[in-house]
Amino acid sequence: MAPILNALDHEMSKLSHMERKLAERILASPGEVIHMGIRELAEQCGTSPATVTRFCKVFHFKGFPDFKVKLAAEIAQSDHGLQDGSSSYQDIVAGNPLSVIVEAMQANHLASIRDTTSLLNIERLEGVVDLLCKARRIDLYGMATSSIVAQDFYQKLIRIGVNCTAFADSHMQITSASTLSKGDVAFAISYSGETPETIDALACAGASGASTIALTSYGSSTLATKADIPLFSSSLEQGMRRGDMASRIAQLHIIDILFTGMVSTRFKDYIPKLEQSYLNVQQYRHKRGGQTK
Repeated sequence: MAPILNALDHEMSKLSHMERKLAERILASPGEVIHMGIRELAEQCGTSPATVTRFCKVFHFKGFPDFKVKLAAEIAQSDHGLQDGSSSYQDIVAGNPLSVIVEAMQANHLASIRDTTSLLNIERLEGVVDLLCKARRIDLYGMATSSIVAQDFYQKLIRIGVNCTAFADSHMQITSASTLSKGDVAFAISYSGETPETIDALACAGASGASTIALTSYGSSTLATKADIPLFSSSLEQGMRRGDMASRIAQLHIIDILFTGMVSTRFKDYIPKLEQSYLNVQQYRHKRGGQTK
C-alpha cells in the first residue's frame, strides 16, 4: 500500500466521523478520487468542501488539489512496483539463504527511499535548509535508532563548522534545549513521532524561542504538531523483527538531502571547511600511524 493510503488506513481511528467517511471513500477507490472535484467527493461523502480541505490539511497537504497530485504520483509508483515485484517490504524469515537476504535488504532500502522521496515537500525542505544555514546553533534530538541518525547529522554538520550538539541522554537534551533562543534551531527525530523524551526536548526548545523541525514517519503525530516545520519519511515499515532498518535508511536519506542542500546553498563557506577537516584528519592520523576513512 502506498504511503498516503497506508497513513489513511493507520490513522482511521483518530479521525472524526466525517473525516473517516472521506478516508474510507478514498481507500475504497483511490483511482477514482484523483479524477474527482472537491465538490463531487464532498457530496458522495455527505459533507462539505471545507471539510475535505481540513481533512487534507490533517495529512499535511495544502488542500485537495495538492492531495490529488501526490496521491496520483503514488498510485503510479505503486503500479510500477507491482510490475517489477518490488512493491512490499520483506520481513526477516527463519532459514533464509544469504542470497535471498541480500535481495530482500536491497528491495527494502530502495522501497524506503522511493516512498520517502514521494512524500517530500520541496518548499518545506527549502525552509529547513534556510533555517539550518542561518542558525547560530543547532540542537539534534533522538532516542535509540533515531539517536544514531542524529549522530550522523552531527558528524556531517561539525565537519563544515556548524555549531551543533547531539545528546542521546534525555536529561542533557532538555538542559541544552533550555539554553536555546531566537535564531537557534532544534531538530528532533522520531520514527513514531510519539517518543516522550524527544517530544519534551522539542517542546522545551520551542518554548525557549528556537525554531523547531521534526523528522518523523508520515501521518499525524504529536512530534509533527509540535514542530514549526515537519518532515516525513515513509511509514510503511512495520513489525518488530525488522529492527528499524528501512526506517533508518529513510531518515538518513532526508538527512543527506538536507546536508547537501546546505553545502550547495553556502558552497563558498562550507566547502573549504569540509576540505580542511578532511585534510586535518588525514594529517594527524597519519602522524600516529592510524587509518582513516
